[in-house]
Amino acid sequence: MGRIRKRLSGLVPVYGIFPLIMAVTVNTAVYGGSRMIAGEWHHYNIESPLDRLVPFWPPSVLIYLGCYLFWAVNYVLIARQGKKEVCQFFTADFLSRMVCLVFFLVFPTTNIRPELAQDGLWNWLMGFVYSVDAADNLFPSIHCLVSWFCYIGIRGKKEIPAWYRGASCVMAVLVCISTLTTKQHVLVDVLGGVALAELCFVIGKREVVWRKYEKLLDKVNEKIFHKEE
Repeated sequence: MGRIRKRLSGLVPVYGIFPLIMAVTVNTAVYGGSRMIAGEWHHYNIESPLDRLVPFWPPSVLIYLGCYLFWAVNYVLIARQGKKEVCQFFTADFLSRMVCLVFFLVFPTTNIRPELAQDGLWNWLMGFVYSVDAADNLFPSIHCLVSWFCYIGIRGKKEIPAWYRGASCVMAVLVCISTLTTKQHVLVDVLGGVALAELCFVIGKREVVWRKYEKLLDKVNEKIFHKEE
């Protein structure tokens, strides 16, 4: 933990380290754990006629995969905010994953992926994505959820340049579109991810809610980080 702290201390304040680590851990556990549990269960296809009108465009996989860098940069920017804002945001982030877990287990969904051509870089990348990411855990879309969190977490923050806030909004929208044009998700998945981010962001700002996260954060910082000093 000391090594992790040293690497992150130059990027975020001490109180922002645990939230970042916890966010990655919970996201991985929810996505992978629910797949292990419900992977063989019946999955529902909620594709609509509108989804069939969305063209399959393999080059958009570049945005679909490139968003991981977008997530990392913006979550670090958010973890650099004041302690209150950090607690509010990461409370919302945690709540959203708990809701995702419920949906992944109670209402597992899937979709039908297109046949891929055998040549071309974009088709190869799409094949790679399809091979490592099964067609499950679709509603709500975590890709859209996290990307929208990246935007609303810095929305209205004057310390972040206006151009970057605008660029983050554009990037979040592009990621949502890419989930459709890569046929990784359907429209309902996208709307569900964005709506869930907004809802949890509102709930996370309630003092009675984020104060509980702050208590946990303080205990962790006291037991782990302060012990190393």
